[in-house]
Amino acid sequence: MIHFYCGSGSPYAWRVWLALEHKALPYEMHLLSFSAGDLRSDAFRAINPRGKVPAIVDGDLKLAESAAIVEYLEDAYPHAGSPLFPADVRTRASARRIIREADEYVAHAMEALVDQLLFTPEKGPDDEAIDGARARLVDELATFERELRAPFLVGEAGAADFTLYPLVALSLRMQDRKRPALRLRESLGPRLNAWLQRVEALPYFARAYPPHWRAA
Repeated sequence: MIHFYCGSGSPYAWRVWLALEHKALPYEMHLLSFSAGDLRSDAFRAINPRGKVPAIVDGDLKLAESAAIVEYLEDAYPHAGSPLFPADVRTRASARRIIREADEYVAHAMEALVDQLLFTPEKGPDDEAIDGARARLVDELATFERELRAPFLVGEAGAADFTLYPLVALSLRMQDRKRPALRLRESLGPRLNAWLQRVEALPYFARAYPPHWRAA
């Protein structure tokens, strides 16, 4: 049994959660509270000294960092569920390239919005910083819009989709709840909009949905 430590709404934890469901692996989820200080507890620091989610414990293995966890799940359980990465080496390289670009560019722009909209500085949100982060995010999403050809980012649903989708979903939620003027939804092209719907139609998607988002 894999023990999965996550925080509701973390796009990085969500990536692992979708991967666990996609692989149909048995797991026990440990939902940690950011506000209650669970990530700073000695018990969790023993699992991930950096005090960040996600993390897993699989037997005697303790592993953090979402990209590493997803790679591990595929390598450790190659015949479980559906594959997270394409079998063809070149297509798999493309998937890894997309994952890296999402983590390096989309995530950084999204995190800048998170800092301003969810963890507002004492002096209030910095409109210039928000506008800059939005512009970077929109540019990156336009790049994915141009590249998207298949129903999913690389053939069948997998690790690349589970990397990008939570980043986009959190950005859209921040817009809806904190700053509708961002107009991020309007910036999404038809291919990305259709892709979002296909991810949300996956049979296990509802089981891996952030708990506190359900009630909001």
